[in-house]
Amino acid sequence: MKLGIASDHAGYELKCEIINYLSQKGLDILDYGTDNVESVSYVNYGKVLGEAVAKGEVEKGIAICGTGVGISIAANKVKGVRAAVCSEPTTARLVKQHNNANVIAFGARIVGTEVAKFIVDEWLDAEFQGGRHAERISEIHSIED
Repeated sequence: MKLGIASDHAGYELKCEIINYLSQKGLDILDYGTDNVESVSYVNYGKVLGEAVAKGEVEKGIAICGTGVGISIAANKVKGVRAAVCSEPTTARLVKQHNNANVIAFGARIVGTEVAKFIVDEWLDAEFQGGRHAERISEIHSIED
């Protein structure tokens, strides 16, 4: 599986930890920036990651900023992206099962490294349940059109 990951300056160090963690698990990770802790706009990185997911460059994406909220809002502006902020593992599992979230986001100022790993694992291990949930996703996509 090929995953994309992006962060702003606040999420840079956690992003590096997650890249290392997922790479050790044998996943192919594309890093869409930022490359240091100097202040940048989360909007740019959420957009780039969202576009990569929407175009199929990567199957899924992980977005990290201070809270996870700003970068997820930016990613969600890209048609076809379903980004969800997850501050704990149960939400991460449910956003995949019920919403087929193709991007998750979390905040480096909110969750620690070990919780972030658990969030990512729950999301990656979960499977979309389809059925009534697929109908609702179709409704969401109709809003984009």
